[in-house]
Amino acid sequence: MKIAFQMDPIGPIDITADSTFRIALEAQARGHELFYYTPDKLAYEEGRVTARGWPLTVQMVEGDHYTLGDEQVVDLADYDVVWLRQDPPFDMFYITTTHLLERIHPETLVVNDPFWVRNYPEKLMILDFPELMPPTTIARDLTTIRAFKERHGDVILKPLYGNGGAGVFRLTQSDRNLTSLHELFTGFSREPLIVQKYLPAVAAGDKRVILVDGEPVGAINRVPQAGETRSNMHVGGRPEKIGLTERDLEICATIGPRLKEKGQVFVGIDVIGDYLTEINVTSPTGIQELERFDGTNTAEKIWQAIEAKRG
Repeated sequence: MKIAFQMDPIGPIDITADSTFRIALEAQARGHELFYYTPDKLAYEEGRVTARGWPLTVQMVEGDHYTLGDEQVVDLADYDVVWLRQDPPFDMFYITTTHLLERIHPETLVVNDPFWVRNYPEKLMILDFPELMPPTTIARDLTTIRAFKERHGDVILKPLYGNGGAGVFRLTQSDRNLTSLHELFTGFSREPLIVQKYLPAVAAGDKRVILVDGEPVGAINRVPQAGETRSNMHVGGRPEKIGLTERDLEICATIGPRLKEKGQVFVGIDVIGDYLTEINVTSPTGIQELERFDGTNTAEKIWQAIEAKRG
């Protein structure tokens, strides 16, 4: 098949951790033809959705992990699969790429389905499953957020469309910084904030469970550094081997059919203790760590699912 990757610049990536790179490596091993472009090179041109990019070859060699062919403009409708894999922030630039890619899907299979990526951003999709999530409020209004903090005492405050642990704050019962943080966030953004009850179980780790076409394939645990609330690997969280609990499987059984129905082939959910905190559909990661810990080749499972969809 002809496969196009819409992703962040390939040069600086960590090839030992980047999920998109592992997916591309597996595609190449399966005989598929690769093309790479960055989101700013996506365009709508007089009825065609095009991308300016390069034929791509990848290899697991530090410092020499990719080779590009000659730059060219391609019609993405000529491709079998397009991967929507750039990292958030989930802003209007990101959202616009989903609108453009939606014009070629499903004749060209866009993974994950761009309509539902746009309509199910990470911290909002969980609202469909209130029985699985911790106490949560989404608001811009300071009075509403303050009332939530007064009810629950120890809370986590974060931007609604952030990623990688950026802008995540823990506010304990005695903390007096809520007003200042609200001023900071609302001073540069019109977006609401999300505030959740703090879950002490995060000290033991924030579990990333990987689902492929709605089915769980495994998990890794991300443990925060000493003195740190955030467990994201982007900010120093330590990945550890861990299995799936009965509660994890219960959560996956509840949300999995919805993910499959909405064309979300590769998803990473976050579970703290018994609670689902996020459903990551934009650019989830963790498959390389899972492969090292458990020997689970998630990239292979992803391509098996895609190849089945393409017949």
